[in-house]
Amino acid sequence: MNKGELVDAVAEKANVTKKEADAIISATIETIMESVASDDKVTLVGFGSFEPRLRKAREGRNPKTNEKMIIPETTVPAFSAGKAFKDKVAPEKE
Repeated sequence: MNKGELVDAVAEKANVTKKEADAIISATIETIMESVASDDKVTLVGFGSFEPRLRKAREGRNPKTNEKMIIPETTVPAFSAGKAFKDKVAPEKE
């Protein structure tokens, strides 16, 4: 599913126009990205959490020359799925 298909699905479920759904989805995504970039955690109960995580510096290798190099530490965005989301994707079997 791409963003256009998501907009169509949300517009239908929420009974709003595609233009309104696109504006809402775009604003939601932008707000989440801004919050995580500001070092905040965004938690949507049942869906999951978005947060910044520190990736420590580590040693890597240049694949062309096989030369060792240090990959610097950096902050990366991370998503952890919530219980309801996990259960929807992989329901427990009895």
